[in-house]
Amino acid sequence: MVDLWLKDGKIVPENKLISIGISNGKISVIKKIAPNREEIIDLKGLVILPGFIDAHVHFRDPGLTYKEDFRTGTTAAASGGFTTVMDMPNTVPPTNTPAAFKEKLDIARKKSLVDYGLHAGVGKLEDIKNMAKLGPASFKLYTDQLDDDYLKQVFQGIKNIKDNKVNKTPLITLHCEDKEIVEKKTQIQRKKHMLKPEIFAEARPPEAETMAISKALQLADYYDLDIHICHISTRKSLELIKSTKDGNYNVTCEITPHHLFLDSHFLNKCGNFAKTNPPLRGLRYKLDITNLSSIDIIGTDHAPHTIAEKENDLWEAPPGIPNLETTIPLLLTEINRRNMNFKLLKSLLCEKPSKIFNLTTKGYLKEGYDADVVIVDMKKEGQINPDEFRSKAKFSPFKGFKIKGSPVMTMVRGNVVMEKGEIYKNKGKLAC
Repeated sequence: MVDLWLKDGKIVPENKLISIGISNGKISVIKKIAPNREEIIDLKGLVILPGFIDAHVHFRDPGLTYKEDFRTGTTAAASGGFTTVMDMPNTVPPTNTPAAFKEKLDIARKKSLVDYGLHAGVGKLEDIKNMAKLGPASFKLYTDQLDDDYLKQVFQGIKNIKDNKVNKTPLITLHCEDKEIVEKKTQIQRKKHMLKPEIFAEARPPEAETMAISKALQLADYYDLDIHICHISTRKSLELIKSTKDGNYNVTCEITPHHLFLDSHFLNKCGNFAKTNPPLRGLRYKLDITNLSSIDIIGTDHAPHTIAEKENDLWEAPPGIPNLETTIPLLLTEINRRNMNFKLLKSLLCEKPSKIFNLTTKGYLKEGYDADVVIVDMKKEGQINPDEFRSKAKFSPFKGFKIKGSPVMTMVRGNVVMEKGEIYKNKGKLAC
């Protein structure tokens, strides 16, 4: 028996109408015509896509829930078309012990409206083995905070672990900025006693990113480990990663919407509301939409803060931009402008994330897969208004950007969580 039919959704790029039957949270049948005897949602030719996967969010839960928590964060995710999210470990306390990891799992289980995974941090080296048993999406390393010797020890420690679920060592994800370069350049810039936003970018220059990526690639090669480089921001970084891929060992990379669509001029225009790590780059360095075919995934790096925090002075204001509710409309707008296509969108936000993070039942509209679905209206026009965000963070350097194309329905395992802006109850599950 089919519990629900999604009738007449347009699959792309084929531009064909299909109907999807859902049973027990799974896609049970895909056919051209839905029978009339069962419950039906008529999509009336709107585009139907696999639920989007965001491998990089910061929900601030526990410890910093005045900025965001798992309930508000996953509400924002559902509003933006995301059906699976993976939370980063830099909370308070950090998610770098088995006890902290279990605590956050319990929080997510109680609060999450969409499916979720958790990245693990690394504290004490002796905790790595027990952390791995809890099934983290990855071990996340922040190289701007780690000495080279300790980084090497972490790689060595992870090399000695087998993940029995997938019969390989755990994935390592990295924030790549070189600690020594960042500390040296920051000291120089602070001595200038200038508070212009572009000074912050000069304290974390492109060579800090490329140096850290180069070191990570060398360690991955030496220890034969899979790594994923988060939020790359320069063409040189992408060139390093591409040359490594040609050497046949597994490295993948991610770009954020702000590094894709914004440049360093927005530091002057938006001030600290455009402050992020790594910083926005000038046009001579930055990546753009023509580079997307060489990048594996888009991660939002959803990083909420309060407006009061962002209004602090340059060095005190925290880095980060909330992106869960802006990413998909921005990308759909680019499809409407014919600057990208649906095939690439699905690769970047559905198929590749499912592969990299071993989400074996997600990322595709196929029989037997989870009924994670997003319906988008490619004709819906508007502009980005942070006051309407479901996130607690009511700011964005994308404020006022005109958009055409937006999610109008989000389903997680067959349950409607968002429809035309309204949010409905759901109980997210651990996805990895």
